[in-house]
Amino acid sequence: MYQSLSVSGLLTLDLHALNNEGSEGNTMMTRMVDTIDQKGVKHTVNAISGDMFKHIVVEHLLGEAKTHGLPLCSGCRAFNANRICADADFMKTPGWDEKTPESAILRGVLERCVIDDCAGILITGKIGKERSIARKSCVEIGWIVGRPGTVTESYFHAKYVPEGRGGGSGQGENLGQNIFHRPASSGQYAFVLSLDFYKIGRNDITLANDVGESQRKQRMAALVRSVINAIVKPTGAHRNTQSPHVVDFSGVIATSSSTLPAPAVSALNTSYESEIERIVTALNGLSIGGGAVAIQRFGSLGHFAEEMAKIERSVAA
Repeated sequence: MYQSLSVSGLLTLDLHALNNEGSEGNTMMTRMVDTIDQKGVKHTVNAISGDMFKHIVVEHLLGEAKTHGLPLCSGCRAFNANRICADADFMKTPGWDEKTPESAILRGVLERCVIDDCAGILITGKIGKERSIARKSCVEIGWIVGRPGTVTESYFHAKYVPEGRGGGSGQGENLGQNIFHRPASSGQYAFVLSLDFYKIGRNDITLANDVGESQRKQRMAALVRSVINAIVKPTGAHRNTQSPHVVDFSGVIATSSSTLPAPAVSALNTSYESEIERIVTALNGLSIGGGAVAIQRFGSLGHFAEEMAKIERSVAA
């Protein structure tokens, strides 16, 4: 049984606007970050935040849960950002009072909702008394960071108005022939993701599994499918006219069937694939290694989907 999984890859995206900072006047500003390469040189590159990409994974997980009948709280079913905290029935569960231990409340969260279980939540509000209970995420996603050479350009757009050009922008209403500038970014992006399967259904306080093994396997499989879906169709901003061109995806999938972690190395390191291989050899050579850590290289988006599909079938079995 897999305990953890990681994906380290190089994702080529063209002409996307998945994640932006906001607008200045009629110009939309894209996200830019500073990185330091292996020689200590600073680069300013385009990036998609980990928050955005996790949102994409969770949106796909919601679809998987609804399709396959996995439990959802009312907040997550409506894709409310407050998740189970927006579930009034849960927050007012009969019999819960100020003496109810937080581990029991957390058990209720795990039993009630696959998204709160897998994606984590900070439970705040009054359950007998004011509470603040953290459910740690089983999914960890880094910034999707462009390698040096990533390009971002701004393009002029105008809203078509067949009745004329009057009443344009600046009048406080979205009427008339407005002009605006929208960015489009292209490049190779370093992608790093980790899944901690062992945490699924596990109570963070008691460290006991509060979800049955069959349900845990279903949730693991749904989470793997959601990651595949997020790469194949990365939802986000401006997809109606700037659906990203997913050109290529290559890298390494690492898995571990023990407490040893599935290693991940950023593709910002040009030698990341060989570094992962060396780490795996070292981990498996430990006195407790025993070949528990394995890797599979993939050279295309289709190859990635094929290898993840094998893992999905394995965890569901």
